Amino acid sequence: MNSKVVDNKTVMTQNFAMVEGLLTVAEAIEIAMANKVEVLFVNKRHENDEYGMLLMSDIAKKVVAKDKAADRINVYEIMTKPVVSVRSAMDIRYTARLFDSMGITRAPVIDNQEILGLITYNDIVFKGMLNKG
Repeated sequence: MNSKVVDNKTVMTQNFAMVEGLLTVAEAIEIAMANKVEVLFVNKRHENDEYGMLLMSDIAKKVVAKDKAADRINVYEIMTKPVVSVRSAMDIRYTARLFDSMGITRAPVIDNQEILGLITYNDIVFKGMLNKG
């Protein structure tokens, strides 16, 4: 059995953008499109605050499906906060177990209170399994 540890930092992506919670959803969509990302992390308001996360699926479910105006709703109203995060040095096997137990598919990789990247099930499978050599 192979014992090489593959950590989150090895497989994470930096395919995300940061936004402020007071932006409108319409402004957030523009930022997502400009950066070609599907995940927006929401900055902390102060040192003791937590990061938030906004997915395009959140916008579809909470704005589009409910026939609300994207230019009249702020990001903070529909984001997920706090988000479940993982450390960069965590073994991807534990990340996969955490995702399963929490019912999530992606999380920010955070070290020293700073978002370094994003990890998803796809990253774990496509990149993690190949790095086990």
